[in-house]
Amino acid sequence: CLWTLAAVIKETLKDALVPRAGILKKLLAPLDAVLEGFYNAILLHHFDSHHYTSPYSEATNNLISFIDLLEALLASRTELELPLRCQRILFLKVSYVLNLISSSIPYVIKKKLILLLKKCVLYKSREDAKSGSLFLQTPSLCEDVLALSNAVLQVVNLTWLNQIPLSGKSSYFGSSEAAPGDDSQGGSDQTVLRALSLVVLKALEFKIHNSATEAEIK
Repeated sequence: CLWTLAAVIKETLKDALVPRAGILKKLLAPLDAVLEGFYNAILLHHFDSHHYTSPYSEATNNLISFIDLLEALLASRTELELPLRCQRILFLKVSYVLNLISSSIPYVIKKKLILLLKKCVLYKSREDAKSGSLFLQTPSLCEDVLALSNAVLQVVNLTWLNQIPLSGKSSYFGSSEAAPGDDSQGGSDQTVLRALSLVVLKALEFKIHNSATEAEIK
């Protein structure tokens, strides 16, 4: 079901001949509350269980399908003037994703989630893209990106980054310590390292731009 819904959204976005906004609203509006419930239930699940130890298990595949759906919902957001709750949930409840990234789920899922966060911080509405403005103008998107930035900066201010592996095996953010018995050097996943750095920098930039007082900026 998750895969089918994601596929329908992606195919709709590709089709230039159909009224995409109307189709997406008709498809997603009845599912709005359901998808938020899914988000809460799936991402608050206890992922440290043995079902998620293998990157090939059914539970892992289900989670990957859900992440693909979240990506499709993010991409579909540009089509609607007023985004639905299911298209905003990733921004408003990003703490679930941040907790999941620092849990013991397989590396392949952590990487997908980090790259999805990168898409969130780089996301622009159609109006913002047309205007060429460096800063977001759309009120709902400003509100959403600020919520995401606050959540990211809150965990980064703690020890969240130190818990993020930069490869499937050894290297961790902020540490070059290799795993026992691993003689290889420089095995960090550069894609993840760049994406994580960009997420933190963009969150900081957005927070500073939207801070009212000098004390808040400091």
